[in-house]
Amino acid sequence: MRPEYDYGDAVRVLRNVRNDGTYPGLDRGSLLVKRGSVGYVQNIGTFLQDQVIYSVHFMDVDRIIGCRAAELQSENDPWVPSRFEFHDRVVAALPLGKQGQVVVEQGAEGEIEKVLRDSPDGVFYHVRFSGRTLQVPESAIEAACLNEPETVDRIQGQV
Repeated sequence: MRPEYDYGDAVRVLRNVRNDGTYPGLDRGSLLVKRGSVGYVQNIGTFLQDQVIYSVHFMDVDRIIGCRAAELQSENDPWVPSRFEFHDRVVAALPLGKQGQVVVEQGAEGEIEKVLRDSPDGVFYHVRFSGRTLQVPESAIEAACLNEPETVDRIQGQV
């Protein structure tokens, strides 16, 4: 178990980091650091003797956050922004198929399981739709905004 980053390395966080209840002074679920933000490794430790945890100082918000290597990349690596991230709820913007068969209907709701930023064709996602995971291009999904009043009205046929 060797650290990927060293003290003082500039790293970029790959997804929004929210308070899991361990960051003092902020409510659970509060946004701590936005995806794409750059910070500097201040300390390296372990959790449960099998995970390397980096204490990263994000100077733009003046917060030190514990991050795993899977949540970070080197600042020098190309950054590809994405519309969605892990656990976001989305809907299929069009019918999705596999081998010529529609397997997910337009409007079906799913959840992002993984963001794939390294494709030359743009950002792709692993999205879980009703027990099935598909690799989907960003253009084929939209945000699931079921709590917004105008969306609820449209779904109920009131608009």
